[in-house]
Amino acid sequence: QVQLVESGGGLVQAGGSLKLSCVASGRTISGYAMGWFRQIPGKEREFVAAISGSGGSAYYADSVKGRFTISRDNAKNMVYLQMNSLKSEDTADYYCALRFHRMVGTIPLEYDFWGQGTQVTVSS
Repeated sequence: QVQLVESGGGLVQAGGSLKLSCVASGRTISGYAMGWFRQIPGKEREFVAAISGSGGSAYYADSVKGRFTISRDNAKNMVYLQMNSLKSEDTADYYCALRFHRMVGTIPLEYDFWGQGTQVTVSS
């Protein structure tokens, strides 16, 4: 069993930055793909970013490309999402997820464990 806990969300003005963190416990995340998704109440959960098990490749949704950066520290069992140039449309609950595969996935069903989420609100 894996537990994922996100932190770092909050209220920020448009154009500002936030860094989300996700810490895993229960087993090592080394070698497994990790992803970030977001969801607005009443809407489907959407892919934001993912990083491969080795950390050698990352993939981003077009809507965040160039603004967000995903990274991982396997020694600390953590994954991060640096969010810059935030826009009001980035407002959502952000979720960290682990996939028992080394390759990234972009669909929620491809992920095996999820955190409880952290709220990000961007004011315009």
